[in-house]
Amino acid sequence: MASVTLSAVRKSFGSTEVVHGVDIGVEDGEFCVLVGPSGCGKSTLLRMIAGLEEISGGRIAIGERVVNGVAPKERDIAMVFQNYALYPHMSVYDNMAFSLMLAGESREQTRLRVEEAALILGLEEYLRRYPRQLSGGQRQRVAMGRAIVRKPQVFLFDEPLSNLDAKLRVAMRTEIKALHQRLRTTSVYVTHDQIEAMTMADKIVVMNAGRVEQIGAPLELYDDPANQFVAGFIGSPAMNFLAGRMARNGAGFAVAVGGGVHLPIPVRAEIPEGREVVVGVRPEHFVVADDGVPAEVVVVEPTGADTQIFCKLAGVDVTAVVRERHAFRPGAAVRLKPQLTFLFDPASGTRLA
Repeated sequence: MASVTLSAVRKSFGSTEVVHGVDIGVEDGEFCVLVGPSGCGKSTLLRMIAGLEEISGGRIAIGERVVNGVAPKERDIAMVFQNYALYPHMSVYDNMAFSLMLAGESREQTRLRVEEAALILGLEEYLRRYPRQLSGGQRQRVAMGRAIVRKPQVFLFDEPLSNLDAKLRVAMRTEIKALHQRLRTTSVYVTHDQIEAMTMADKIVVMNAGRVEQIGAPLELYDDPANQFVAGFIGSPAMNFLAGRMARNGAGFAVAVGGGVHLPIPVRAEIPEGREVVVGVRPEHFVVADDGVPAEVVVVEPTGADTQIFCKLAGVDVTAVVRERHAFRPGAAVRLKPQLTFLFDPASGTRLA
């Protein structure tokens, strides 16, 4: 196993720079997830670590070795792709054994490694089947098995669950996390799904437009986002944002968000009165209370464990998630009170103290 270090890594296609001086450190044995919207550069970054894309500047090191000019096959990494990339004419056993055969491993050593990986992944009874005879989840296990048998220093995952249905994605992300806890191999995982990132990662790197917005543990990013982008990207349903001005609310503070509505700020903020701000409230931080601000119910979505209420508050669409059972109807009046708020600068998006 080994660490992965990216120092001032850049990537350009012609005159267009798509990755702008990225610095990331992945510790030995850590599970690091690169997350962000489509086109943010996360897959390009992963391909540069793998050696499938040349870097335009900076340095990539695996362990103590700088691998900028090292061929992919010599980097001691194993990659799991979104589309499985299995050989359809080969059995599961042969797919998993292929890289070992190319490396000149003995038949006995190859058999032992394949059987060990099959046991870990629950594939023992499928070794003589062909990919066409497997479900999507089983094919993805084979793809992971092919990576495991190589016993690499680093696993690279490129959106491996994107082709699976919702229920299978949940099951597979649990399997991947359990697999990592067992093998403790350094892993870099790319996804656009922040739920995958939150549930699987030791460390999350949030990317946007080729830049790193914030790096931290899942709950650190959730509880302490550095800016409005991270706050809106991490968390489901997404954080609500309302623009307004700081104002006094009796003895406390509030944000005047229009229509005579003053959204109370639960904790005093050291921000001057009259300053323009964006206030962020996570849906689960709204409660229904008589002393809340008025809103109009638009849609109610009961999910069983909780209920999502989509409302209009001061002309802005907001979402509240409540655990209590309420018989709201579209068009009904409701009062929402924030229990926790975040304040951001409207120009830069930076979090305000």
